[in-house]
Amino acid sequence: MKKLLSLAGIAILVLVLGVASCTRIETGEVGLRLGFDRQISPGELLPGSFNQTLVGSVLTFPVKDVSVMLDDMTPLAKDNSTMKDFDATIIYSINPTQVSEIYTTKNRSFHLESKGDVLLMYHYIGQLARNAVYKSSRKYEALDMTDNRNAMEQEVKEIVLQSLTDEKLNGSISVSQVLIRNIKPSDAVVNSANDLVRAKNELKQKEVEVKTAEAESRRMAALTNQSAQSIQYMQAQALLNISEGVKAGKVQTVVVPYDFKGMVNVK
Repeated sequence: MKKLLSLAGIAILVLVLGVASCTRIETGEVGLRLGFDRQISPGELLPGSFNQTLVGSVLTFPVKDVSVMLDDMTPLAKDNSTMKDFDATIIYSINPTQVSEIYTTKNRSFHLESKGDVLLMYHYIGQLARNAVYKSSRKYEALDMTDNRNAMEQEVKEIVLQSLTDEKLNGSISVSQVLIRNIKPSDAVVNSANDLVRAKNELKQKEVEVKTAEAESRRMAALTNQSAQSIQYMQAQALLNISEGVKAGKVQTVVVPYDFKGMVNVK
């Protein structure tokens, strides 16, 4: 009986050790077995599989939607001004069937070890994206980049994809998205733009004032002309009335000498 209990205890211990010495490959990851001799075993370990690590170990590689953060870039714009800040993110994935090939053949400096995982080609993709940002920025004025954010994102993505194709990595690495998170022109460019806007506003104000003065001048001229015409009209009307009165015998004509200084009584 004691022997049976001892055997059961050993079996349980082996089972516990076996479970404790296993690594499960999570969804979105691929594993590679690293032997005790530090050699990589051929073939990828697929998501959902349990793999013993009692002898050797298992390396895990996230392959879906890996994000590379590109911060504090200062690319040169078309107007030769240096951007104050430019931040972007590029999202890429690794072909699961190419994990072993990439890890064993590419320079280890291309990868990033993070929290027990290996992010394949992380630094490599980051450098490609950084170069693409600097290349794309040269096509746009500093103040126009924000309005052309979508176009720049597409251009950066296309440049990276072309680089991958040139290096025959397009079947191993795919880029799903490029996001430009922040664009800030230099303070000098912003200040110049503000000065220009201020000058334009002042010019517009002066143009309005000139047009207002011209309109007022035309209005006064029109009123003066109308006043003169009114006086002439009244004088002509008075003469007409006198003429009609003389014809009707209602008006007596009196001839007064030029130098007469007396009084004339009209009855």
